[in-house]
Amino acid sequence: MWFRLEAPRRRLSVMRTNTRSGLLGLTVLALACSPGTQDIEPMMPNILATNAFYYYEDVESAWAFYTEIMGFETAADYGFAKILRVAEASYITLVDEARGMHSSDEPKSVTLALVTEQVEGWYDYLQSQSVPMRGEFNYREGRPHDGFVAIDPEGYLIEVERFNEHAENIDLLPNMARSGALGPAGGLRPSELEVRATVLWLYYDDIPGASAFYEALLSVDLMVDQGWAKVYPASNTGYIGLVDGARGLHQATEEKAVTVSFFTSEIESWFYRAKEQAVPLRTPDLTDESGRVSVFVAYDPEGYFLEWDTFLDVEGNERLLALLTSSEP
Repeated sequence: MWFRLEAPRRRLSVMRTNTRSGLLGLTVLALACSPGTQDIEPMMPNILATNAFYYYEDVESAWAFYTEIMGFETAADYGFAKILRVAEASYITLVDEARGMHSSDEPKSVTLALVTEQVEGWYDYLQSQSVPMRGEFNYREGRPHDGFVAIDPEGYLIEVERFNEHAENIDLLPNMARSGALGPAGGLRPSELEVRATVLWLYYDDIPGASAFYEALLSVDLMVDQGWAKVYPASNTGYIGLVDGARGLHQATEEKAVTVSFFTSEIESWFYRAKEQAVPLRTPDLTDESGRVSVFVAYDPEGYFLEWDTFLDVEGNERLLALLTSSEP
C-alpha cells in the first residue's frame, strides 16, 4: 500500500487446515476435457517478483545508499517511493515514512539477504565504503552457508550470504541456478560483485503456524530446512525465510517496519485466492494508487503486512514493466 491507512495494527491469528487441497480450489481453473470425463486443475496466479517496502525518515539518503553504494537500479521513482531492483525478480521499495503504512521507529523485524558467490568481495567492498557491520566475516570450511551482516543508513539489516554445496541446500542450489546473477546498475559497486537471489527473512513466535500459512497461500513446499529457519520459494529469484524469533537476528515483534510484497499481473486472482483462504484483509477490495498500481493488503498470522501489486501501463512504470516482463516465469 502506497499511502497510510488508519487501520489497527494488531496481531492476527489465522486458522488453517492441514489439507492443502482443501485450500486450493480457487482463483483460476484450467479445464481439461476428454470423452466422458472432466478434470479440473487449479492454476496458481503468478508472482513476477518479490518486494519489501522499507520506511525511512530520510528516503533520499537511503536512496543514495542503495543506488550509489549497493549499485541497485531504480526501476520506478514515484518521489515518495523508489522501487529498486536487487536481483532478476527481487526488489525493495524505499518509502518516505510520512506517506507509508509504517513509521521508521517501528521495530525493523526483517533482514534482506543478498545471495551471491562473491561474499568475500562484498565484505571488502562494503568495508572500504565504511558501511557499518554487525560483526566480522569469518569463513569456516564445511558450513552450509557463509556470510556477514551490514547495516543500512537507518538500521535495516542487509545479509550477504553464500549457500554452499551441502545436503541442507540440495534443493535450493539447482533452483537458484535457473536464473542469472545481476551485476551493478551503476554507482561505486565493482562490476564483479553480483546478486543471484534474495531471501527476505521474517521473524516469528510460531514457526509451524507461519510455515503452514505460506505453504498454503503460495502453494509451495519447503526448500531449505535449517531447523529454526525455513526457506520457501516465491518468485524466480525471491525467497521467503521464516525464522524463530528466539534465535534469529531479530525477535518476533508485534509491529514491524516492513511490508512484504508480491508483484503480479494477476491481482484479481490473488485477491480471490486470499479471500477464499480466509486471509485477513486490511483493504476490503482492490485499491487504485494514483493511477499507477492496483493493490490490496492482507495480514499474515503474526501481523506482517502482505501486499500484492499490479503495475499499470502508464507513464513512470515503463522501465519496471519491461523488467517484470523479462523475468516472467
